[in-house]
Amino acid sequence: MVLQRTGGAQAIARAISERVASRRGAQGATLGLGVLIFFEDYFNALTVGSVMRPITDRMRVSREKLAYIVDSTSAPMCLLGPVSTWVVFVMGLIGTQLTEMNISGSEYLIYLSSIPLNFYAWLALGLIAFIVITQWDFGPMARAEHRARTTGEVLAKDATPPSDREVAEMEVIPEAQARKRNMLVPIGVLVLMIPPMFLWTGNYPENDLVTAVGEANGGLSILIATFVAVVVGLVMGMQQKLFDFRESMDIVVSGIKSMTLVYIILTLAWSIGSVTSELGTADYLVTLAEANIAPSLVPVLLFLIGALVAFTTGTSYGTFAIMIPIAMPVAMAMDLSLSLAIAAVLSGGIFGDHCSPISDTTILSSAGSSCDHIDHVRTQLPYAISAGLAGILAFFVAGLTDSALVGGLAGAGALVTTVVLLRLLWGGVKLRDEALAD
Repeated sequence: MVLQRTGGAQAIARAISERVASRRGAQGATLGLGVLIFFEDYFNALTVGSVMRPITDRMRVSREKLAYIVDSTSAPMCLLGPVSTWVVFVMGLIGTQLTEMNISGSEYLIYLSSIPLNFYAWLALGLIAFIVITQWDFGPMARAEHRARTTGEVLAKDATPPSDREVAEMEVIPEAQARKRNMLVPIGVLVLMIPPMFLWTGNYPENDLVTAVGEANGGLSILIATFVAVVVGLVMGMQQKLFDFRESMDIVVSGIKSMTLVYIILTLAWSIGSVTSELGTADYLVTLAEANIAPSLVPVLLFLIGALVAFTTGTSYGTFAIMIPIAMPVAMAMDLSLSLAIAAVLSGGIFGDHCSPISDTTILSSAGSSCDHIDHVRTQLPYAISAGLAGILAFFVAGLTDSALVGGLAGAGALVTTVVLLRLLWGGVKLRDEALAD
């Protein structure tokens, strides 16, 4: 909320637009801005879509392509960045399970160790970059891009783009007042504050460095870092006379209110964890898995089940709340990496979320990009499934070889091969002017 009111993202988008001179450049700039805004998925989806839309329209990039890039950067980046609303939520789930399982350790460090193993998130981002660079679109997206490139119609004739209240209410800061530092400085403070807060909450220097990091309170560390970053952002806004002190307090209250749903979900998630613990659900599934499932298959099964839950419910948060209390005990009982099990659940949640037409982030991406929602889902689905199939292979190979590197390489190779084949077989119209695509 602070970053929205100070106009930092708006200023960065304006600076990017001044340097964009091609369709490829507009798509790459959208990807870059989506990667930069890694701390909140709703803010990412609404901001990137709304500020980049005039630029991509001018460069004849279809709204379907814009919505795809926005949607496929928002959730993955929230799980690949060092801190975000998603990170805090997942940390809460991990911390609860560590307590239930009587395991000592930092929930934040365990989460960080899962980031390199979050194969679907990496593959989804890699696929965007590959498509942007090569312009090798396929399926319904190829037809949408051909329409936009040749006719200038960024929307299909029968499209009904949503009129989202949150987009309409996003305040546009006058260009003279919007400054890039209003976003870069608070984010920099947030990231730079986390390491010293880890050392402080871990009783350094009374404890040595390794012990302090291991015993650090990750939640408190992020809370303090976030508080300092918010204060810095508010002070910068007041110093630039974007708002006064009373308005700054209203901004804080609005930001807290906007997270109400997350608080409710987190509370319910803790309740689910307690209920499943009392019912012995995890113990039952552990016994069932040990008797019938090879340990090497557990990561890919967690990925698939997580994807199914997310697709049917439309919520990654709910998927994490259901699956992490099950995945961690199963992984411990079968002597599997906790990080790999957690990463499989997170990847599955994002994959199902990307495929689901009722997902909140999918709907917000359509709204922020002003794209017909069904057109967005229809054009994104082949890309999400391509990355999902590669993710299945990655988790299967990682479970089989106990090597994240081998699993990741297998997934990346499969994804590139899939895209090349789909481009050849399902590339849509063959254009003589493909050389002009850049």
